[in-house]
Amino acid sequence: MRYWRSRLIRVFLVLMAMTAADAFARTALEITADSSQLSLAPYTGFYHDEKGDDDLAAADRHVREGAFKPLPGGDGTTFGFQDGAYWFHAVVANRDNPEDKWLLVQEYALSDRIDVYAEYSDGRVTHSAGGDHLPFDQRNLRYRQPNFWLNLPPGQTVNLLVRVQSESSMQVPLTLYAPDAFIEQSRDAQFAIGLYYGILLALFTYNLVLWLTLRDASYFWYLFHITAFGLVLFTLNGLGFEYLWPRSAWLADHMVPLSICLALIGMQQFARTFLELKQRWRFGDRVALGIIVFFVLLGVAATQLPYRTVVPLASAAVFPSICWILVETVLVLRRGYKPAKLFLLAWFLFLLGTGMFSAIAFDLLPKNFVTEYGVQIGSALEMLLLSVALGYRYAALRNENERIVREARDQLEHKVEMRTSELRSALAQLEDAHHRLSESSRHDGLTELYNRTHFREAFEHLLSEARNSRHPISLLMIDLDHFKKINDTYGHLVGDDCLRSTSNTMAEILAPYNALLARFGGEEFIAALPGMDLAQASVVAEELRQSLHQRPCVSGDLIVPVSASIGVHSVDIAAKNSIESALQVADQALYAAKAEGRDCVRTL
Repeated sequence: MRYWRSRLIRVFLVLMAMTAADAFARTALEITADSSQLSLAPYTGFYHDEKGDDDLAAADRHVREGAFKPLPGGDGTTFGFQDGAYWFHAVVANRDNPEDKWLLVQEYALSDRIDVYAEYSDGRVTHSAGGDHLPFDQRNLRYRQPNFWLNLPPGQTVNLLVRVQSESSMQVPLTLYAPDAFIEQSRDAQFAIGLYYGILLALFTYNLVLWLTLRDASYFWYLFHITAFGLVLFTLNGLGFEYLWPRSAWLADHMVPLSICLALIGMQQFARTFLELKQRWRFGDRVALGIIVFFVLLGVAATQLPYRTVVPLASAAVFPSICWILVETVLVLRRGYKPAKLFLLAWFLFLLGTGMFSAIAFDLLPKNFVTEYGVQIGSALEMLLLSVALGYRYAALRNENERIVREARDQLEHKVEMRTSELRSALAQLEDAHHRLSESSRHDGLTELYNRTHFREAFEHLLSEARNSRHPISLLMIDLDHFKKINDTYGHLVGDDCLRSTSNTMAEILAPYNALLARFGGEEFIAALPGMDLAQASVVAEELRQSLHQRPCVSGDLIVPVSASIGVHSVDIAAKNSIESALQVADQALYAAKAEGRDCVRTL
């Protein structure tokens, strides 16, 4: 009895071994002569290393112990946001394909670290590493998705182990390509992406021209929305890492939540302006503003918080944000705002595409062409429809404005006399205001003398008259002595009083001589004396100096003595020198007076 029991156990073990061997053979991925592109999913087992510390030897042991399980559903390659690392195992056998160099592509661009181990029958093991936590130039091919060259000689079987660790969504769609097949596939993929961004660029350019022409805020926020959402897809497709930050793991991680936040801010703000929520639904407008504030704060937090924390939050917030836009649109549409019809259709398509894309990240939907590229399709249709909706909205506003103008014109016919009178009164007030403004622009605000700009214009006219009449004209350049000391000793308010006092004295003394007096800047003044030569102007300058000396400034209880240095220059009216030359000579005379002890008059 014991003998037969032993024989039965031995037979059972042999059968189990044969069954296991048969299962192993059936799970191997066979490359045949007509193979060019093969998905590894149906032939792949996976193991979740929750602590993330298993090495290749540990993974091999788990393979032998049968710890690797088939992918969910037989081809499921998405696991949501997970801790630790995932190991994937597949056996690849090249039966009779002459191509021995194959490319393994991880068709998800945001994985942090991918290690690919190829174990050959002779005991040789090769290792390749990739992911967006390594510099982009370390990739085998310059391509937006991680890729690895594998040597798969005909007639040999290779044991593949792939380790993936990432704070992003755990998506591992592994595909094996022959070089020619990959070139064809990547060409088609790049064409599709280029077509999408070409549509976005065309819409951006068209609406940019409209915004620059119309200055409508809706067009600006539409442009912001296009740009921000284009950046989202540029990042998710791996193009940002390829072209914009190829050596920055920090940007590769943080640009995902940052771009999502920017896109959602643009969406909400565009909806606010397009739907005119501030006028049509104040409560909805406040909620939209609250959502915008939330995404602004989340964007700021995204620069500090871990990727694993902020990305699921930002991705999950996409749904309620877009749903709220739909609620706003439906309510405004029910209140009679017709442009909201196209707006509603556009956002429904966008919500559908974005919802499918986000559901993949949380492992709620399988990954296929429709779910993976639904966001591109939905967003392209949405932006096209939004552009049409903007045009429809502008046309509606224009028609409304035309109706208002027609009504106003009809009313104007009955009130023409009253309106004409009001217009004349308004024009008179406007003319008076213009005159006051013109006078104000010509005078210095503190001293009420002419300012430097007006002096140049008026002096040019006086100089022209002097040349025509051959009468002399002279310049006085006046500088108050030690004025900084007055400010430092008594304060700037007293200094202002001194400037006003001295300007009044100068205006009083020079008025009989038809002088053009102006504040040149700071404590400097300038005066033009038409009809006076150098000797006459010097006499007037001495009179002015003495008057300033004899009339100290009174500021409250303070009596502040004031003196001035004056430079005198008689302009050569026969010469063709510029005004600047005359001012420069007068200024040199002033400096000569200051150099010779101040409180004096000097000429050049």
